[in-house]
Amino acid sequence: MAVLAATAGGALSPPAAAEGEAPVGQVEFPTHCLPPQEAGLPPADGPTEARITVDNPTPQVGDTVTVTYQVARTPAVNPVGAELPADALTPTGRVLLSGAQSGEVTVVGAQRNDPVPAGAALPAVTMTGTFTVTAPGQTALAPGGYTLHTGHPVGLDTVCTPAAEPSAAPVSARLTASDLPTANLRSVFLAAPSGKPGAKVKVTAAGFAPGAAVTIAGRAGAAETADRVTATADEQGVAVAELPVKDKATTAVVAYEGPAWSARQGSGPAAYAVVDAAPAPAATATQRVTATVEPGALAMTQTGEDITLGAVPYGDGGAAPGRIGTVTVTDARGGPAGWSLIGKVTDFTGPGGVRIPGASLSWTPVCAAAPGSVSACVAGSAGVVGPEGAVLASTGDAALVGGTFTVDAAVTLQVPRYTPPGAYTAVLTLTLS
Repeated sequence: MAVLAATAGGALSPPAAAEGEAPVGQVEFPTHCLPPQEAGLPPADGPTEARITVDNPTPQVGDTVTVTYQVARTPAVNPVGAELPADALTPTGRVLLSGAQSGEVTVVGAQRNDPVPAGAALPAVTMTGTFTVTAPGQTALAPGGYTLHTGHPVGLDTVCTPAAEPSAAPVSARLTASDLPTANLRSVFLAAPSGKPGAKVKVTAAGFAPGAAVTIAGRAGAAETADRVTATADEQGVAVAELPVKDKATTAVVAYEGPAWSARQGSGPAAYAVVDAAPAPAATATQRVTATVEPGALAMTQTGEDITLGAVPYGDGGAAPGRIGTVTVTDARGGPAGWSLIGKVTDFTGPGGVRIPGASLSWTPVCAAAPGSVSACVAGSAGVVGPEGAVLASTGDAALVGGTFTVDAAVTLQVPRYTPPGAYTAVLTLTLS
């Protein structure tokens, strides 16, 4: 769970643009600018020249994109009846999204202008905002309405709206988003790590498609044994069955969809040992002494429960850094199956229900094996955690695995600019299988 102080720009309704067109850069559109009533001026109609740019034209789903809306020329004029001083003009506006992702992005500019004579046209302004990419494909960006606030001698708003419908807004930029690779989160859990020949072990297979036919089978190395049952996954994607383990060659259990196990549609193996406790045959002058090494369990512990991220200044946004509580994984199963530690994070919720998407949280994992461990620990890739999940650390399958492993990760939350101040919390769930 993370707590921080933060900042955001919004996303709402659509424009339209022809698919497949290249970005057109600076555009011009007719605008109706309504001065404040206090100014006693008539509306100003005329063209607005504008340009929209993005900092990343080829993002991935879950990335945060910064949008810049530049108004090079506006029909709006100085409404104060006298010279407008320097740095007294604050612009806000909207950028319209259409295509793969629709909505609006709120953009805001700084108070940065030269003095404007009475009755003269208001100067060029630059506004920025951010939004999170939620869908793969091409998204068009078009300029929407904007408001020019003059703060001297009193606050006055000149509101400029496009004369045409939002669907006719000229496209000024495009971006093409790619989807994140889909992780295989299928897993299998055994109620007991060993048993006598023919014993039934309760198997729980999770992460499958609801309603899918799931095959649960014994495995010896990379080959399946004769032990096999089928079950149907419930609406949560969980299938439960009892597997009679009769084949003494069985050293692990897997679960999968389809006609055969594959890395894409199957779980990793869960170690299982067939323990044949038959008495040793009698001998005339000798006795056979048999010792059994009982397999243990796969378990983890974590140092601390809460993660506190660094604070971010309101208006600036940016990276809120932190670190997860150190996780210790102990693998005492003694079988051939490695393990995976996967993390998922919910959206961050703050004051008034304001949310920061969970896809804004990324991490850089590290992993180390304790001396004497049989397996090598592999840290997951640095990148987005998000609600879909990402691998924190893992070990591979081998003839014999096991050991003690220390897992850690530095985390960073990308906080959008102008997110309302307050504490934002989310839940980070780690699953070991």
